[in-house]
Amino acid sequence: MTLQDVGQEVRTGLFINGQPSPGTDQMTVQNPADPNSPAGVAAAASREEALSAVAAAKAAFPTWAALTPQERAGKLDSALQVLEGFKDEDAVILSRENGKILMEAAIDLIVFNARFGLASGLADEVEVSKVLPGPPADTTVSYKPLGVVTIIVPFNWPLAILAASLPYALVMGNTVVVKPPPSAPLATTRVVQRVAEQLPAGVLNVVTGRDNEIGEALVSSPDVAKVCFTGSPGGGKRIMSMAAGTLTRVTLELGGNDPALILDDADLSEAALDGLFHGVFDSTGQICMAAKRIYVHRSRYQEVVDALSTRLEHTVLGRGTDEGTTMGPLHSPAQKKFVADLVDEARNAGAEIREFAQLPTDESLAEGNFLRPSIVLDPDPNLGIVTEEQFGPTIPIIPFDEDDDAIAAANDTWAGLCASVWTKDRDKAAAVGNRLMAGYVFVNNHGAHALDERAPFGGFKGSGMGREMGPEGLREFMDTHSLALPVEG
Repeated sequence: MTLQDVGQEVRTGLFINGQPSPGTDQMTVQNPADPNSPAGVAAAASREEALSAVAAAKAAFPTWAALTPQERAGKLDSALQVLEGFKDEDAVILSRENGKILMEAAIDLIVFNARFGLASGLADEVEVSKVLPGPPADTTVSYKPLGVVTIIVPFNWPLAILAASLPYALVMGNTVVVKPPPSAPLATTRVVQRVAEQLPAGVLNVVTGRDNEIGEALVSSPDVAKVCFTGSPGGGKRIMSMAAGTLTRVTLELGGNDPALILDDADLSEAALDGLFHGVFDSTGQICMAAKRIYVHRSRYQEVVDALSTRLEHTVLGRGTDEGTTMGPLHSPAQKKFVADLVDEARNAGAEIREFAQLPTDESLAEGNFLRPSIVLDPDPNLGIVTEEQFGPTIPIIPFDEDDDAIAAANDTWAGLCASVWTKDRDKAAAVGNRLMAGYVFVNNHGAHALDERAPFGGFKGSGMGREMGPEGLREFMDTHSLALPVEG
């Protein structure tokens, strides 16, 4: 198969207990740029097939958990070697089903591999047990894997997001059922299946399907010990509700309304402004940790507006796989409408809207989910463009006069995933950053490209609970066990 041939003929199935299966039913995967040319066909599992994946993971758990963290890490490192020969093909498939540009799809695959390496590298740091000498007892505190973990990932960066939890769960001795996004399951299924084929049967399973048919089975089964979910706050609430019946623990990463605070002494070099631009508009703005609001000291306001405008003037909308495209479509018609409605609301309220780029002229793209990128200048802070997570190619830019006012505005939100502070003063950056109610604060940068992958990641408030990656990410997949022995003599 050549890269030019990758497309509608792509078909993926289920992978359960070491065996591929076509699934009970199939579902067509749309191409966001050209809905009339599907990206492929994926299996649509039944509830029974989803539960069989859970059962397979449960059966494989004792043997996998009995290995040392180092042994499990070694098996994962070996399993990943098989992916190299498929990376170009997988990137094309991911771009077509997701909509994002080919370069970003390739990066998604690179991050998947890198995060596995980071998790494996922590194996030696895992504290298996410690002893508390008596009296009153000689107590051994040990850390044990949880059991079966369900991981549910979104469409936007499915492989990178999956690898924020999957290798950490596996290194700690858990077995896993992965549920790729129903609207973009193809590349993720292919990658996970290749890795699973190199591991003992049942350790890693992948089940695709419609949320209303298999979601409850993968979340509320009494044999599932933990669910990791990345998605919308509404989706997180549904996951928590389903998990409540069995008291299944959850890690939720639910997006954000990330503020960027540009102070009066900010370094606005070309490199810094490039970082800000990418922190807003990469993946057509469809990144949970993208900047969603920019607060700029009034003395630097026009400078930032002009710099972003200049960069947006060079935007080329089109198919993510086409050479020269710098921004693809939104993933769904519903999201396109949501973002367009936010911009229209701001326009009707009197805010100045600057739109950039031209919609594609290719007739085959006429029904694609394309939206011109925009900036919204000094909107009323009560408008949806400020209070909502746009998850699209637009952002409000709001001037401020006092740092305290900007900090208060930044924290006045339902969310608390990421934030950023832009200043030349390191001490000021720390002081302001520590006042921001967000799980991760960037300094003089913003977005996934600036993330320290060694650090734990997760949000405050409505942005979720729990942490991924880093040593804390390992601990999320362990439970504490205490054994108190009588003191001898």
